[in-house]
Amino acid sequence: MDMAPQLDTDALLADPETRIVVCCGSGGVGKTTTAAALGVRAAERGRKAVVLTIDPARRLAQSMGIDALDNVPRRVEGIDGAAGGELHAMMLDMKRTFDEFVEAHADPERARAILANPFYQSLSAGFAGTQEYMAMEKLGQLRARDEWDLIIVDTPPSRSALDFLDAPKRLGSFLDGKFIKILMAPAKVGGRAGMKFLNVGVSMMTGTVSKVLGGQLMRDVQTFAAAMDTMFGGFRTRAEATYRLLQAPGTAFLVVAAPERDALREAAYFVERLAADRMPLAGLVLNRVHGSGAAQLSAERALAAAETLSLGLAETSDASHPASASHLAQSANPGGSADPADPADPASGAGEAGEAEGVTLTVNSPENLAEDGIVDPGSGHAQEQNASAADDSSASDPDGSPTSAERLAVGLLRLHAERMQVLAREQRTHHRFTTLHPEVPVAEVAALPGDVHDLAGLRAIGERLAEQPERQPKSAAG
Repeated sequence: MDMAPQLDTDALLADPETRIVVCCGSGGVGKTTTAAALGVRAAERGRKAVVLTIDPARRLAQSMGIDALDNVPRRVEGIDGAAGGELHAMMLDMKRTFDEFVEAHADPERARAILANPFYQSLSAGFAGTQEYMAMEKLGQLRARDEWDLIIVDTPPSRSALDFLDAPKRLGSFLDGKFIKILMAPAKVGGRAGMKFLNVGVSMMTGTVSKVLGGQLMRDVQTFAAAMDTMFGGFRTRAEATYRLLQAPGTAFLVVAAPERDALREAAYFVERLAADRMPLAGLVLNRVHGSGAAQLSAERALAAAETLSLGLAETSDASHPASASHLAQSANPGGSADPADPADPASGAGEAGEAEGVTLTVNSPENLAEDGIVDPGSGHAQEQNASAADDSSASDPDGSPTSAERLAVGLLRLHAERMQVLAREQRTHHRFTTLHPEVPVAEVAALPGDVHDLAGLRAIGERLAEQPERQPKSAAG
């Protein structure tokens, strides 16, 4: 297949024209970690960066050496400032951001009335779309302050990544919609004549809604609508301003995904949506990509070699321990004739059999262990030595037999085969994405053995993002 262009994240971060980087994608693909790693790398390369995250997990704050993140940008200590950069981080407080919006766009008396309204308190704390809208509101605030030359946004963990683009408009439409305008109508029409005129229609509608929602809630909504009267146009205006900011040349979207079918399907939808909304896409960050230092050894060849070694071990064990030959044969061929001796009868001489990495060995009672046997202290039963203990050949093979090393080789070959099967599946999934969107630059980040817990881990992610291996064109796998 044609090779997808590589994403140069260092060039993106170093470009002074890049003022906003938005990391978006489905949940659970490493979006927050990617945003934080980009922030660390940008700061240590001379940018004054701030990371806005919506992830409430404490591990991100801890990895940056901060006790807790809140709605105010906090300086991240431990950043190498030799290049003149610095890093701040903050976590969106949805309600506080909404409160700040009200306080900035209403006089003090009206602001107090709005903030105390029960309907507003419910709306600001959990109305559908509020989190996404307030994330963009906070982005606008940070950009207007002009204290940082790079803002990196970790988008909300929505069920669908597309909610991020839709939610601000949905909330703006609701607050500027017909239902709210009807509720505001009695407050906007003066005099008794106006009230009598409206009472006929409005009272019928609000009376019906009150029966469903409850009279007190209906009164709260009407009070909220009246207090917000002068602010409704602002929601739609600011939503449009946010869209223009996201479409500006200084903004770059990074779609983050994992090499899994669902995550890359969501990434493909997002790429198409960004193109439809004319928003600048920088590329795809593909996290948790598996690799192998022996990729030339295919899964099929590794399994074949493991099977060959297993057969050789069985023959060696048969030759070394003739007394157990019949039991080995029975284990290798379960459908064949059974040993007349009862394996459960200690007097029959047949012991318990175990399997270590595909090799079946026979052991007798604890008093008469085979050379490769060990005793399980919990049960007192004899068991074969497993692959994890196979490196102690001096204890298990006093005669210098190479079987321990061979058993370890069998286990490693099978482990390698599993890894190569994972690689093939990831490559097929990635290939489907690049076939649909061959123009999208891609940066692959190799899977780490554990979670990121500190700045060193974030630096490692940034380095892996920047140091992309040379990729060779290949035909589609499967």
